Amino acid sequence: MSTNLPSAIHQVSFLGHGRFGAALASLVRDAGIRVRALDPNATIPADERVDSLSDLARDAEVIVVAVPVPRMRDAFLALRPYLAPGQIIVDVGSVKTVPARAMAEVFGGAQPWVATHPLFGPSSLARGERPLRAVVCPNPVHPAAERAIVALFERLGCLVEEQDPEAHDRIMADTQALAFFIAKGMIDAGAPASAPFAPPSFQGIAHTIEAVRSDAGHLFAALHLENPFARESRHRFLEALAAVDHSLDAPTHEANDLAGALLTIPDLGARSPELREARDLIDELDQELVALLARRAELARRAARAKAGMGEGVRDPAREARLVRERRRWATELGLDPESVSQIFHAILRFSRRLQTEGEPAPGGEPTSATPQEKEKAP
Repeated sequence: MSTNLPSAIHQVSFLGHGRFGAALASLVRDAGIRVRALDPNATIPADERVDSLSDLARDAEVIVVAVPVPRMRDAFLALRPYLAPGQIIVDVGSVKTVPARAMAEVFGGAQPWVATHPLFGPSSLARGERPLRAVVCPNPVHPAAERAIVALFERLGCLVEEQDPEAHDRIMADTQALAFFIAKGMIDAGAPASAPFAPPSFQGIAHTIEAVRSDAGHLFAALHLENPFARESRHRFLEALAAVDHSLDAPTHEANDLAGALLTIPDLGARSPELREARDLIDELDQELVALLARRAELARRAARAKAGMGEGVRDPAREARLVRERRRWATELGLDPESVSQIFHAILRFSRRLQTEGEPAPGGEPTSATPQEKEKAP
């Protein structure tokens, strides 16, 4: 039922500019899209800050609601009087059933809306983790708006997966919410953040705790109180732990009898030699890939020096477009997904741009640091 949808997205406005809103806004800005934001409790660049909902909505093709899930319905209601036909409302909450239901009730078929969940956070963006992933929920009432938002996320460099709100929340209850629950328990139990002699098994758990605390520790309550499936997942986990705990407290002879069931952890390698062999071979290939990237990096530096000597800029858009087209063709010929291979080479091009613009000789011969504008240029 979406009508008057924008033919292109030139401005994205953010209602809410906390840690995640600001991080997502930076991606939007880097994609060449104008950003506007409203949040009285956040620091917003002066040229992007607005002071009212009417100013926020003005000229925006997309309005991202980046507020806590319990406040979303009130935010939708507050926005509604200021919206023009065709402006797309997007939520970015970690829970999807609640915002999707609220948007359906507040906007219905009159205003296009899309429920989404970007599967990354400020810390993962700061670390340069790729690929970025995002979930977009199908919207049969506004299919054109859904397609526009999928295209927007892809423009931001995301791999997009479609999932209906209930399926999304069930998966998040068994993964994200449970990971936060385990991390919270270990923190409250006084588990050490690190230890010089900690085994790899604990180091993996410690990394999970660190990721939870640095990226989105504030989400813990929302993930469990707003996700309708979190309680079931949490209780199932606790029941399993209680059964193991009871078995460990049993007399020795009883514990030995149970050892084949509750007191053993299946070994994937022992169950599947093929899997272990495949993983070993993947590790070897990955080492070769990194070595090839090192060789490509040296060639990129050589190209930078040659272009500097000719007085040319780093970026050659025509070559970049041709390069990606050729790699997509190679992928198709080998039976690979050309879109996925394209994403990989876009990442390699960004890698090459950084190499060619950071500390390389200027035309005069002395090493220099690139300006922010130069860093946007490609090989």
